[in-house]
Amino acid sequence: MNALTHNEGLALRTPATDALQATVSPVAVAAATVTAPAAPARALPWVQGLRLPLQRARQVPLGLWLAWTVLALVLLWAVVPGWFSSHDPLVGLAGQQLRAPEAGHWLGTDALGRDVWARVVHGAVHSLSGALVAVGVGLVAGTALGLVAGAVGGRAEEALMRVVDVLLAVPSLLLSLTIIIVLGFGTVNAAIAVGVASVASFARLVRSEVVRVRRTEYVEAAFGSGGRFGAVLWRHVLPNSLTSVVALAALQFGTAILAIATLGFLGYGAPPPTPEWGLLIAEGRNYLSTAWWLTSAPGLVVVAVVLAVNRISVSLSGARA
Repeated sequence: MNALTHNEGLALRTPATDALQATVSPVAVAAATVTAPAAPARALPWVQGLRLPLQRARQVPLGLWLAWTVLALVLLWAVVPGWFSSHDPLVGLAGQQLRAPEAGHWLGTDALGRDVWARVVHGAVHSLSGALVAVGVGLVAGTALGLVAGAVGGRAEEALMRVVDVLLAVPSLLLSLTIIIVLGFGTVNAAIAVGVASVASFARLVRSEVVRVRRTEYVEAAFGSGGRFGAVLWRHVLPNSLTSVVALAALQFGTAILAIATLGFLGYGAPPPTPEWGLLIAEGRNYLSTAWWLTSAPGLVVVAVVLAVNRISVSLSGARA
């Protein structure tokens, strides 16, 4: 009986097994074996290290890329102007007065035959260095006033902030002109005047940031653990108060370029024949009807640089356009 049952079971399973073997051909089995997916190759370590920066670069807006490009180009003008122009910005060419933009002179020539492109390129060092001095003066003096006012408090804070209010009440251009009259004309004096006019803005911002950081728990813990007043301010309060100040410094850099160009246009900046951007615009204003490029070229450069710096300052402050 058991043998019969075993034989019947073999008879029942054999047709199914034969049908399955019939549907799967040896060729298909071999093809499946050959086309089996291989393990993915591991990327090189330096390729893996580049993935994150590339992903972050793709997320940067196009406007911010353009802003950094403009600023980098102008910085190269200031550092190595000879790479971009072979003409002397102070010496004119005989018979080349007021020539329109052409191949030899990309932005034309002025009334003395001087190449406008060369003057714009060489003028970058005067405008950018002046703006840098102005921002440095405003940043250092304003940070010192704001730090002392926010950390000390009391009557000292009241007195210092009333001085800041007086500075804010006076228009910045009028204050700059007053300081220039006292110090004298020149790019450095104009930069110092613009910097003094910006002290109040830095002082108010730093004071508000210091008051906010001063009330945090880790600063109170630093004082409670026996930390000295000056050491706590230098190690804890000041570094944590400069985030917004950096964005304001970038914004003031563009404002300083515009202010120095304005003072140069009014005749209070660099003396002729210095190729300063504001002075270039002033020299070409009498030729607007016949030589439009004399004012358009430096004016567009000033506008482009100021807009680029403002866009960068917005990105530093954490806002997105």
